[in-house]
Amino acid sequence: MTDPVQLPLGIRLRDDATFDNFTVGDNGLLLSMLDPREAQIGQTEQVVFIYGNPGVGVSHLLQAACHQAEQAEQGCVYLPMLELKDYSVSLLDGLESLSLVCIDDLEQIAGSPLWEEALFHLFNRLRESGTRLLLGARQTPTNMGILLPDLISRLGWGLVFQVQPLSDEQKCVALILRAHNRGLEMSDELARYILSRSDRGMGALFKVLEQLDNASLRDKRRLTLPFIKQVMGW
Repeated sequence: MTDPVQLPLGIRLRDDATFDNFTVGDNGLLLSMLDPREAQIGQTEQVVFIYGNPGVGVSHLLQAACHQAEQAEQGCVYLPMLELKDYSVSLLDGLESLSLVCIDDLEQIAGSPLWEEALFHLFNRLRESGTRLLLGARQTPTNMGILLPDLISRLGWGLVFQVQPLSDEQKCVALILRAHNRGLEMSDELARYILSRSDRGMGALFKVLEQLDNASLRDKRRLTLPFIKQVMGW
């Protein structure tokens, strides 16, 4: 197993960001490209670029891929550029020795000559080494504001997927499933109520669930409509 890459303190994978915790919705084909347990022969792509609005699961999927690689004892790294853009581009040095590199929030380095050139050279090194590269952003490769033409070309080397948002019904299913995984019983009625009052992004919904879980444990109470209203101030 390759030695782990040293990153600044505070950069770590979320424990709950796994493929099993991801509600697929209309993203079945995308998941088959990212989850090695779902991939069919000939489906593996060296470069996959995924994009979507905040809350649809881009970061979740990249971190899930890293969790899966770690379980298979493969060297991997997750680089959220929102947190790392002010660090040296030397963070990209030596990544070609890993099996998987996941770079998130790619739009954050758009317009930075140093980062764009460093990423361009990383692409070339990863191609030679055969390292898989997963990229996450809010926009398509051509709409992120990248200035280096050769880098724009590299970003389109592999497959490009938009992460499709969940319908309201699918969000309720995801909320109920996540509650069940936490040991909470949540009815369809409660899930629909939370969806009607909370920010509708999955990240925000799961934060509400975490707050309710903590309150339920503290007060030793099950989830009911009055309890949810009390905890959330709704």
